[in-house]
Amino acid sequence: MITGHRLRSLAVNRTERLYALVEELRAVSPRPRSARWLAERFGVSSRTIERDLSALQQSGVPLYAEPGRSGGYVVDKDHTLPPLTVTAAEVAALAVALHGLSGTPFAADAHSALSKVFAVMPQRERQAARELAARVRLAVNPARPSALPHTLREALSTHRLLRLRYADDAHGEVTDRTVEPLGFLGGDPWYLVGWCRLHSAVRGFRLDRIREARALEETAEPRPVDLSELDCLGRDFVALDELYSFT
Repeated sequence: MITGHRLRSLAVNRTERLYALVEELRAVSPRPRSARWLAERFGVSSRTIERDLSALQQSGVPLYAEPGRSGGYVVDKDHTLPPLTVTAAEVAALAVALHGLSGTPFAADAHSALSKVFAVMPQRERQAARELAARVRLAVNPARPSALPHTLREALSTHRLLRLRYADDAHGEVTDRTVEPLGFLGGDPWYLVGWCRLHSAVRGFRLDRIREARALEETAEPRPVDLSELDCLGRDFVALDELYSFT
């Protein structure tokens, strides 16, 4: 029987191996490494390496396979981070802040970003971050996370139209809307700002009143709308690039 201590040890060992895999592939990029070579390097089976590489790909690491006898796995060095000098408290602060994005259009992206930062931290700092995180408890929503916010964010990024089923108020009739997404207004609650083709006007759609959302194949160039002029919600909003430097 595997004890709880043994399970924790296995989990830590795999985390260390995932980190080392990324660093090994970064160091030799753009040359490939085969699964067999990596298995011998880390003392595990090729099947274990395949599972590890699949997990890294799913977490957003830009890995791809090169076919052929001399092929293998390659990491895109230009789209990965070198080891970062980030403190345990800074990582914990990021995790607490990102937890607040649950249910927003950027929740999945925030989780991916934190995973990438954690993966490239030096071993000592990562262990310190684990120990600090184990001492922090956050309230969670028992409801299953919805894919709807991510659908909205993807449509905004790709300029695709959205087909929404939207409730005009908390108990109102649900109507179908075709919307050109223009942006988000973050707060409590979040709003999708878009050009509503039903009303031929800019409208704000509360995310918690969107019953369904589907991205269409049709695209549209963003309309010249100044989001700062949308004062219909009775609140002041500041652009994200004004709050934090993106330069």
